Order: sequence, then structure tokens, then C-alpha cells
Amino acid sequence: MQQINQAHIEAAIDIVDNFTDDQLEAHFEKFSEKYPVVLSYIHSAADEYDNDELHGLLAYYFCLISECFEQGKVVVTEITEDDIEGFEEEFFAMLDEYFESDNFDLVEEYTDQSELIQFMLMEISTPDEDGSEMDDETATQLFIVTTAMITLIGKHIAE
Repeated sequence: MQQINQAHIEAAIDIVDNFTDDQLEAHFEKFSEKYPVVLSYIHSAADEYDNDELHGLLAYYFCLISECFEQGKVVVTEITEDDIEGFEEEFFAMLDEYFESDNFDLVEEYTDQSELIQFMLMEISTPDEDGSEMDDETATQLFIVTTAMITLIGKHIAE
């Protein structure tokens, strides 16, 4: 399986963080068309968490993570509703085991995208440039949803 590495992540950050609002919206639309089921899934997760801050964060990370896969020139097969339904039980079982054991290796092994997962862990645990930090609940929710996104896309990388 193709791996997203630090160079892909840094290139994606340089691109997404330097967009104007219009460019970011166009980028979001591009990836919305490429991953419509994933986008629907992550938005429904934010709705279930009833967290308005999470919606905005997920829009940004949806663009950033999608751009990471673009930078890696990764070809992804279509992700369907059936794929998500089949994924959820195993995913949540892995998360339960992780939260019980605090063994991060479980998450890295399950997603098979360790550098991207490590990047997200740093994102939720490190203050922004202005010193602001996410509250623990939002950080945990963001980590869960982006881990699901990374896993879904990663498991659909064409061979």
C-alpha cells in the first residue's frame, strides 16, 4: 500500500494554508466530488457529536488530508455506503481497544498510514501559532473522525 509521508503532508499544508477563501472553496468542491460518501460520513459524525467547531475543523482537514493523498499521487477506488457500513464495527472496536489500552500502535497498524496519523495526533495535541488549543472533547472527536477518514481512503488505495 502506498504511504503518505512527511513530504506529502508538508506539500499539502503549503497548498491548503495558502489558499484564498475562494480557492479553498473550489478545493473543497473538488474533493467533495471525489469523496462524496466520505464527506457525508464525516459531516454526519460532526452532527452526531453536536459540535459546531468540529464542522469547521473537519472541512479544513478534509481538504488537507485529501490533498495529502493527491500529493502522494495515490489512486483511490470508489468508496460506497456499503464500505462505510462494513468498516464501522471493526473501526469502533479498534478505537475501544485503543482507548482502553492507550496503545497508539493499534491505531497506526489499523490505518496503515502511520505518518498521517502521527501528524493528526500532533495537530490535536499542539497549540496553534497563536497559542490557542482545542478543548479535549473537540480534539478527541477530531481525531476519531479524521482517523476514520484516513482509514477509509487508505483502505481504498488502488493496487
